[in-house]
Amino acid sequence: MEYLAGVTSGQQNRALGASTLAFTACFAVWTIFSILGVQIKEELGLNETQFGLLVATPILTGSISRIFLGIWTDQFGGRRVFAAVMLIAAVSVWLLSTVSTYPMFLVAALGVGFAGGSFAVGVAYTSKWFPSDRQGTALGVFGMGNVGAAITNFAAPFILVAVGWEQTAQIYAVVLMVMAVAFFVTTKEDPATLARKARGEKPRSALMELEPLRKLQVWRFALYYFFVFGAFVALALWLPRYLIGVYGLDIKAAGMLAAFYAVPASIFRAYGGFLSDKIGARKVMYWTFLVSLICVFMLSYPHTDYTIHGIDGPIEFSTQMGLVPFVILIFILGFFMSLGKAAVYKHIPVYYPDHVGAVGGLVGMIGGLGGFILPIAFGVMNDLTGIWTSCFMLLFAIVAVSLAWMHFAIRRMEEKSLGAELEALPQFPELQEIHTAEHGEKTSPVLEDWCPDDETFWNEKGKRIANRNLWISIPALLLAFAVWMVWSVVVAKLPTVGFDYSTDQLFWLAALPGLSGATLRIFYSFMVPIFGGRLWTTLTTATLLIPAFGIGYAVQDPETPYFLFLVLALLCGFGGGNFASSMANISFFFPKKEKGNALALNAGLGNLGVSVMQFAVPLVITASVFGAVGGDGQVTQEGQRLWLQNAGFIWVPFLLIATAAAWFGMNDIASARASFAEQAVIFSRKHNWIMCLLYTGTFGSFIGYSAGFPLLMKTQFPEVNALQYAFLGPLVGALSRSMTGWISDKWGGARVTFWVFLLMIVAVAGVLYFLGIKDQPGAFWGFFAMFMVLFFATGVGNASTFQMIPIMMREEMPRLMPQLDANARLRQAEKESAAIIGFTSAIAAYGAFFIPKSYGTSISATGGPEAALVGFLMFYVLCAVVTWAVYSRKGGLLHDIERGRRETPPPAQPSTLAQGGAA
Repeated sequence: MEYLAGVTSGQQNRALGASTLAFTACFAVWTIFSILGVQIKEELGLNETQFGLLVATPILTGSISRIFLGIWTDQFGGRRVFAAVMLIAAVSVWLLSTVSTYPMFLVAALGVGFAGGSFAVGVAYTSKWFPSDRQGTALGVFGMGNVGAAITNFAAPFILVAVGWEQTAQIYAVVLMVMAVAFFVTTKEDPATLARKARGEKPRSALMELEPLRKLQVWRFALYYFFVFGAFVALALWLPRYLIGVYGLDIKAAGMLAAFYAVPASIFRAYGGFLSDKIGARKVMYWTFLVSLICVFMLSYPHTDYTIHGIDGPIEFSTQMGLVPFVILIFILGFFMSLGKAAVYKHIPVYYPDHVGAVGGLVGMIGGLGGFILPIAFGVMNDLTGIWTSCFMLLFAIVAVSLAWMHFAIRRMEEKSLGAELEALPQFPELQEIHTAEHGEKTSPVLEDWCPDDETFWNEKGKRIANRNLWISIPALLLAFAVWMVWSVVVAKLPTVGFDYSTDQLFWLAALPGLSGATLRIFYSFMVPIFGGRLWTTLTTATLLIPAFGIGYAVQDPETPYFLFLVLALLCGFGGGNFASSMANISFFFPKKEKGNALALNAGLGNLGVSVMQFAVPLVITASVFGAVGGDGQVTQEGQRLWLQNAGFIWVPFLLIATAAAWFGMNDIASARASFAEQAVIFSRKHNWIMCLLYTGTFGSFIGYSAGFPLLMKTQFPEVNALQYAFLGPLVGALSRSMTGWISDKWGGARVTFWVFLLMIVAVAGVLYFLGIKDQPGAFWGFFAMFMVLFFATGVGNASTFQMIPIMMREEMPRLMPQLDANARLRQAEKESAAIIGFTSAIAAYGAFFIPKSYGTSISATGGPEAALVGFLMFYVLCAVVTWAVYSRKGGLLHDIERGRRETPPPAQPSTLAQGGAA
């Protein structure tokens, strides 16, 4: 750290002191809703979930902004960024006092949240003033600014009682504005930024700043911080409400006791930094998680009455935590969480000294999101379970997972470092005499040498590994599609169990998973080369548990806010995002001659999840599959009993199995690793954008029709039991995709795609015809048959368009990158093909949003869906023309290849590929 030469201790202390004071003021503002929210809740008559959302909304902005603010601090310096953030937050707090409706409170709260983003700025700014052996202590002192939450919990109730909540907000705004000016005037730019400017260096680009975020270790740190900081913020916001509800305290007493928790969880952070410097951050984290696990377990035990049938009669007793032991446990919990917060941030400047802003921003963002998600979860769990201590039950689960992950990660590092010594030790000493060398062999999940186009390698080893990964990927993708599209069935049943939503609101719920799924695909399509297919498949499959559980609980109460349903619908988009990464991953495993069929099987049988869901959900909601654990059924308007929650719960056990199978059974390919920058070259390839258009016409139609088909049938043919037949459309589309990949491999993807669009034009025209005579006998069956033709055509087109991509990229690579040798061009074509496959699937997935939404808009505007269908027909005409003009006509890119008149570039030599993979 040469830039620290000449920096005096006085300068260091002045920077640290100013940053800590500024962060304290920001944190006090960031948590202001813990007090003001209680008053606003009473004035607006909010339920528990709405209150949780209100107090958590500032945490959302403060969390998400951290990663960008951290990057900007590394690029432009913390002094200016810190002052600007405080000014923006101060203006937002003042505006808070001028609004009166719940939606406007949420909007104002988003602006208030920027105060929380200051943490990432302060970490990056402060760490650059100190050498590595003092950064833990320095960042611990800076983190004491968390005491701002205690200041708010202690002082704000008295100010509120004296002058009202509006004037309280204005006082906070003025104080923060003064602090912003004082910080800018009294501080100097950090020495690292000054040294860079003196050398005339430009700041690193945002993409370079984000490069370390592909490391799993960063995300593990983020989970730790999700608990030690996110749970701290959540409890600081939640405790006043908890103490009022459980112990009957008034707001002043509740605020003071909440401060009793927040103070140790803040001021001892400095001691945590000191301990991390002296005894190591790892040891501090172990103590933090172990003690926290004990505390939250004791806090999670609810007030319970017991009756034991004894020999001489009933023996009755009860368990209940009194106020005094509750406060003591909260104090202990806060103390160890403060140590943990410092220990987490001790790691960052040590492991990532040149990316403190970006890494610290991400870790802080995830931790801050804990402060946003957990209060909402606390409110939802209170509404659904009716148990006050359910919030601590959730925290117990989080800290248990964090402790387990940390321990196993450390064990893996030890094994990697001391592998030979550990392997020499027998697993069971008493059986030492029977141990042989092969007992200690381990198979690495990373494939260093992978050359599937080599016939010998493929037959001896590659085919078995590739097929194993494929058949683990398929059920994981099937479950992803099932969760993604589950709203297409759930929305049709919501009105029957008491949810009073308009047709347009229902179409919004059916459409939003498509919107979020398509957006996530844009990011997911680049993740496999960055994180590896095994890890990414495991993580993305596990995330589906969130909407599965959420739907199961939300549909049980007709009073559940519509906003919460919108959030759950967006979260179901996790399932849609999985397709892009799954297809990109599988494309690396298979040789050119089998790639089309493998992708067709993965996608086709994965798409089958839509049909499986639409077939299974109407059945499982008619029975109490999970008994008392799943909750009571709902009575419909016709007197029928339904367990609509099973639409979410039914996927949970299968998701757990698929997650475990992905982690223990899949592989990563070393040669497939690539940064985002390496993959971003596809944005300059014209064929990437043309294939986005064509794949939107095929897959976008499949997934959009799947999402809107049940509700469209129900609105146009109300006399028909639509859910009885809805699953057949996605079933036909999925099977046609999985079973027709060979057609494209044999005849050529471009030729097949062209004829597919012609068939789709005819089918849409047929749908329009039968809608025009829908009051006549047999019209429904004509309508239904035309849709089956549409689904069949989309399935064939899904396979044919993906078959085109690897071939066209191999064909184009000599022109695009003539400087590369044949082997390098082949590897580049494979990487770009995988990225294009993922990205085109992302764009096409917007069909899951636009098609249902187009139906709803068309029905609202014209009284029928015909206008939307005419638009789809015109789009298919465009796709057919483009396919013919660019690819399949004589002189088109793929014309000669598909007719056997020219070969694609031959595969690389195995030895060279192996060397490239090892590199």
